[in-house]
Amino acid sequence: MKKNTILTGRVTIPTDTDVVPETIELLNKWGADAIRDCDGTDYPEELKCVQAKVYKTYYTTRKDNEWAKAHPEEVQQCYIMTPFYTATEKNLRIPLLKGIATDLMKVNDYDDKARWWEVIDRSTGLVVTTEDWSYEKETGEVIITNCNLFHNYTVSFLAYLIWDPVHMYNAVTNDWKDVEHQITFDVRQPRTKEYSMGRLRKFIEEHPYVDVIRYTTFFHQFTLIFDEMMREKYVDWYGYSASVSPYILEQFEKEVGYKFRPEFIIDQGYYNNQYRIPSKEFKDFQAFQRREVAKLAKEMVDITHEYGKEAMMFLGDHWIGTEPFMEEFKTIGLDAVVGSVGNGSTLRLISDIPGVKYTEGRFLPYFFPDTFYEGGDPVKEAKVNWVTARRAILRKPIDRIGYGGYLKLAYQFPEFIDYVESVCNEFRELYENIKDTTPYCIKRVAVLNSWGKMRAWGAHMVHHALYQKQNYSYAGVIEALSGTPFEVFFINFDDIRNDRNLLKNIDVLINVGDGDTAHTGGEAWEDAVVSSAIRQFVYEGGGLIGIGEPAGHQYQGHYIQLANVFGIEKETGFTLNYDKYNWDTVSRHFITEDSRADIDFGEGKKNMYALEGTTILVQKEKEVQMAVNEFGKGRSVYISGLPYSFENTRILYRSILWSTHDEEDLNKWFSSNFNVEVHAYVKNNKYCVVNNTYEPQKTRIYRGDSSSFELELDANEIIWYEIS
Repeated sequence: MKKNTILTGRVTIPTDTDVVPETIELLNKWGADAIRDCDGTDYPEELKCVQAKVYKTYYTTRKDNEWAKAHPEEVQQCYIMTPFYTATEKNLRIPLLKGIATDLMKVNDYDDKARWWEVIDRSTGLVVTTEDWSYEKETGEVIITNCNLFHNYTVSFLAYLIWDPVHMYNAVTNDWKDVEHQITFDVRQPRTKEYSMGRLRKFIEEHPYVDVIRYTTFFHQFTLIFDEMMREKYVDWYGYSASVSPYILEQFEKEVGYKFRPEFIIDQGYYNNQYRIPSKEFKDFQAFQRREVAKLAKEMVDITHEYGKEAMMFLGDHWIGTEPFMEEFKTIGLDAVVGSVGNGSTLRLISDIPGVKYTEGRFLPYFFPDTFYEGGDPVKEAKVNWVTARRAILRKPIDRIGYGGYLKLAYQFPEFIDYVESVCNEFRELYENIKDTTPYCIKRVAVLNSWGKMRAWGAHMVHHALYQKQNYSYAGVIEALSGTPFEVFFINFDDIRNDRNLLKNIDVLINVGDGDTAHTGGEAWEDAVVSSAIRQFVYEGGGLIGIGEPAGHQYQGHYIQLANVFGIEKETGFTLNYDKYNWDTVSRHFITEDSRADIDFGEGKKNMYALEGTTILVQKEKEVQMAVNEFGKGRSVYISGLPYSFENTRILYRSILWSTHDEEDLNKWFSSNFNVEVHAYVKNNKYCVVNNTYEPQKTRIYRGDSSSFELELDANEIIWYEIS
């Protein structure tokens, strides 16, 4: 098929008052049809009548310090826990803000400390009675009396967010000097809510040229804490600890019928992060927040529509309570969602959102000086970002792409400007080819963890699209799935408990992560309803894939709770007395046929061994890295770790087919070279072949009827074909 280069639109660009000619030039060069402002920029007067849709960023919780300073008690708040302090005497003094940027937070000594703070003896887990502690405002310390000697103590307390964390991040990143710290006010509070609705109407009336109100975002910032040196101290893109206030918590208590404890949020200092198995109370709080946030956000969206404007939400910043895959989100009535695209997983996190008219991805690099500096290579970052996200776009496209930041920085790199032009053209071409259709999916795959659809595609994210040494071996599985021909679901353990027929609608179940984390389930495996349902699913012919320590939790004589299904177990020291004899590996297997000599298992796992009858594909020094097992009519695959790579994506692909007894369907819409992928759109009578690498590739391409042909592709090339 010939490339169509005359298409325009579906692209949003940033602007500022000092780049008007450049903005107009870029509108034409990139074929853009929308212009936006950004944090730290202003929309030019000269572009108010431009023939393009205009996005205007609206901050529901900041950029109004006059109101925030006049109502300090309605500034947003965050729960914080101090470090652990050991009592060496009967009295112990604990400084509250040690290790916290005082520009960011201020202790809330306004509300009832006895009710909303909590001092805990962490050696026993018991709450210290309020008679045994007091707050000294002059020093900012809590003084604990009658301490148990050499016990550890912490204080959980409320603090005001006196500098919006994202504004602080932007100021530090861009080295903004003498910038006024924007204070975060709480729109949930009655007076601020009433004021905010009038403020929104005034904003829209003062910007008649604006077509889209881009809410950044709604009301509660994800957890982002800085230390005294302005370094990030704690980041959780899903964190709820900054969505609290006595006003909110009193409402929560009335709804759920039990007393709130700070520990529901503090969670021993873990703040209910991605890896923690959520308690009932924390899930209750999340559900309450989603309902309340959705209800209030809908009021703002209704006002936006009343003025004939579109309402767009940025998936980030103050987005807590607006998880887009939950039922409450649909009730808000948004027209669009835009989010930052860091990889394929974050692309699907945006493109899979139901209930909006269109989705948009903000691509990298952001036009900030941390990338656009003399000697920097923004083209390289842009290439990696586009090629990585393109896999996912070909499975479920976003409707628009865009960029953000300071346009004047980008214009100093003409090669970057030229490369993004090619990205815009390629995006429009592939969108026209695949819109309004479902790509060919060979299997239905469900990822099982404690969060389910609430954190679909976000599993294993600590920072947004950034991973650590401890989790890249698992996050790679989600990244691989984002661009493979499978219909992917995300389910939690309650889903299985509540619907025993749920597993009948999937082909393969995947459990990936370390044991006793939210990603593998921990104590959920003590529920026989869950474990028996999964055993039955596999026994009757289902496929099961486990990566890391699947079903890992010490209980009733096993650490791997599906040990007999996977055919593997972890040596925790409790079974050292049992001799192990199954260490022989097979020289060839369907799953590893495309793999090189040394498979990359990432961090891998220690002390995994095979049970008798299990087939070992890879073991290193008597530690199993990959094994397969038959269980009834079904099959299971165990892998110790699977970082994202094209080779490992092929291993996962073959594992899914093997686990479902479907090896014969391998050569359908398939490439013999794992660096090249095939995506078919049968309804549109089209398919494409895409080179995911930065160098030329040769491959054999298999069509849906298993007929094939040889093909050579240039670096990053994508070729479109019609289905004969």
